[in-house]
Amino acid sequence: MTTSPDSARAQIGVTGLAVMGSNIARNFARHGHTVALHNRSIAKTDALLRDHAGDGDFVRTETVEEFVAALQKPRRVLIMVKAGEATDAVIEELAAAMEPGDIIIDGGNALYTDTIRREASLRERGLHFVGAGISGGEEGALNGPAIMPGGPKESYSSLGPLLESISAQVDGTPCCTHIGPDGAGHFVKMVHNGIEYADMQLIGEAYHLFRDALDFDAAKVAEVFAEWNTGDLESYLVEITAEVLRQKDAKTGGALVDVIVDAAEQKGTGRWTVKSALDLGVPVTGIAEAVFARALSGSRSQRAAARGLASGTLGAKPTDVEQFTEDIRLALYASKVVAYAQGFDQIAAGSAEHGWDVNPGDLATIWRGGCIIRARFLNRIKDAYAENPELESLILAPYFRAAVENAIDSWRRVVSTAALLGIPVPAFASSLSYYDALRAERLPAALTQGQRDFFGAHTYERTDTEGKFHTLWSGDRSEVAAD
Repeated sequence: MTTSPDSARAQIGVTGLAVMGSNIARNFARHGHTVALHNRSIAKTDALLRDHAGDGDFVRTETVEEFVAALQKPRRVLIMVKAGEATDAVIEELAAAMEPGDIIIDGGNALYTDTIRREASLRERGLHFVGAGISGGEEGALNGPAIMPGGPKESYSSLGPLLESISAQVDGTPCCTHIGPDGAGHFVKMVHNGIEYADMQLIGEAYHLFRDALDFDAAKVAEVFAEWNTGDLESYLVEITAEVLRQKDAKTGGALVDVIVDAAEQKGTGRWTVKSALDLGVPVTGIAEAVFARALSGSRSQRAAARGLASGTLGAKPTDVEQFTEDIRLALYASKVVAYAQGFDQIAAGSAEHGWDVNPGDLATIWRGGCIIRARFLNRIKDAYAENPELESLILAPYFRAAVENAIDSWRRVVSTAALLGIPVPAFASSLSYYDALRAERLPAALTQGQRDFFGAHTYERTDTEGKFHTLWSGDRSEVAAD
């Protein structure tokens, strides 16, 4: 049903009615909420009403003033527009028409530092600003996404029930919770996307190994992933991998994946994750390699020029297909654990840096449904943080430690075989190196620090004595205590 602003007051407003915004609005309406609609192009508003009026109660508005007037107090407006300047423009337009206590929610993939800035600015004007990460794509927006709202905690008492009602539900638990102040929600969504990059790259490397090391065609690889999706690797991404690999191309009759150009695009959240990790000093090597792998895939002219470069003497392909298939499965699982461990480390560091007090167990809980990285083993992550909230690394949780230790021989065989065959596996290899560095008793960083002291007097610590020291490299090379 469609009503006019004069006769209705909506519980929530949505501005920006492209596919994501339209689907979120429909989701609210399907859950019994009256939704005010606004879009810069009125044609999109009318298209939604024409095609989906049966989803529930909508209020058609044309101007921002009309849109705001249609909302119950405290007014709640969800912005679903392109990140950046467009978001700032819409926020300013809305803020000018709203009153103290009203809530503006940005549901796009905003850079968390922008969210921190916007929240502080609107707080000074008496308005609440909530940066809400929303994961699940177009389907999730309509049928139940995972939602990661930040912002003032007091705003969640009003906003939370609405968001929880439209989120995915797992075992009766909404995949939505208050993440923390100001930019916490968008920060967590950013790292979520970074983990997604790593997960997709690892799956791609597994596919590459099946294709080039075992000579499987796409249909046969699809069978393997479909089988894996019934076990510990069950996840949305593994599920859709089988679907993509099964898809036939109408033009050639072969596998669609074989005619898709091998250049993966990116919208920026992966790069944001890596930049943030560098600023925080957190090693997210698997995520970084996934981002760089997409960048390299897109360097098409450079790659074309490099074809024909020497490969050296390549090794023999595996002869035990069943064993190597299992090796790939175990290496994929272990590398996924590393990706999640690194992502949770980054979230912990960001939370400490900004005083957000993000609960990692809550994240594992809400990522179990709706979102792109939903997976069976998120239940294991949830349990790990419930058992030990101060867990130093996810890899050290008993379940994941046992899983990785069980996979280690297979992991090494996969990485070494790939190297001998000239098959690039940057995420598998960097994840294994990270694991080996983490468990190493001594790292070559001692030499690095010695070099730094030699050329820059940066000092060093000793293993046998407290304090900082410096060697007089240009003098008699005696050691002195540093101030």
